[in-house]
Amino acid sequence: MNGTRTGAPLVTSHDSSHESSQESPFVDFDREAWARLGENTPLPLTAEELDRVRSLGDEVDLDEVRQVYLPLSRLLTLHVQEGGRLYRAYRTFLGAATARTPFVIGIAGSVSVGKSTTARLMQLLLARWPQHPRVELVTTDGFLHPNAELERRGLMTRKGFPESYDRRDLLRFVTEVKAGRAEVSAPVYSHLVYDIVPGERSTVRRPDILLLEGLNVLQPAQPAREGGPALAVSDFIDFSVYVDAATDDIRRWYVERFLRLRETAFRDPDSYFRRYAALDEAGAIARAESIWAEINGPNLERNILPTRGRASLVLRKGPKHDVTGIRLRKV
Repeated sequence: MNGTRTGAPLVTSHDSSHESSQESPFVDFDREAWARLGENTPLPLTAEELDRVRSLGDEVDLDEVRQVYLPLSRLLTLHVQEGGRLYRAYRTFLGAATARTPFVIGIAGSVSVGKSTTARLMQLLLARWPQHPRVELVTTDGFLHPNAELERRGLMTRKGFPESYDRRDLLRFVTEVKAGRAEVSAPVYSHLVYDIVPGERSTVRRPDILLLEGLNVLQPAQPAREGGPALAVSDFIDFSVYVDAATDDIRRWYVERFLRLRETAFRDPDSYFRRYAALDEAGAIARAESIWAEINGPNLERNILPTRGRASLVLRKGPKHDVTGIRLRKV
């Protein structure tokens, strides 16, 4: 986190340089101190598996998995286990044999910050713990309105902003998962065609853990119409992770990824962005900077970054895209 000193196991809250760790509701770790929490835990992941889940431009390696994500998977397993104990106590108290509902983990952060890699890594690591072998991952991209609807509403240039999502359907999905329904389905999004895939659904079937990854999963509830009860997806999340970095670094990573995609996915004839494949490097940089300035940057500053303080845990990345510090909310 800001102000982290190398080798210091704990640092003060970056919200106030005068706070002690005892006075803050958070505990800050540098990477070295955090890594010690995962010592003696075998790494159930191969380099080939890591290659399959790593996003374009994300340089996470096995050392970072061992030092950052393995301790996080251990912490999350403790939370899931404690949730199980609480469930059994509730069942005894209520005298009802209701089934335990999935433990929902929200993963939030900006475009290009690495939240998708984090989500896929956590799915893989958490499923290797014997306590919860059934781990599902759903991204909120599937709950974006189809492009035709965004065009109708004049929202194509605000894709990714909260108003571009079918928030009612997303809330329906999460509430049905937490209600314990046997099967709950979600729409499927294609990054290649940049749109919802018509008629295609993904289905989750009472997993032990559901990872919900997206830009705005930590947003609070919007005021309800006519003074009725207001609910948000974040109300049904049991633990949340925010992947954080300096805005200038995220912007640079976005531009770098755009340039790589220009040489790869953008060349696919079915790609929505195929028109950018023909740009020279200067033109591609200018277009990426323009998209960031008009869409992704404002969305980060206005909608995503303000939710960081609501997270249970923040992974702070440095300029090289590696996690340098961890902030954990006290319990």
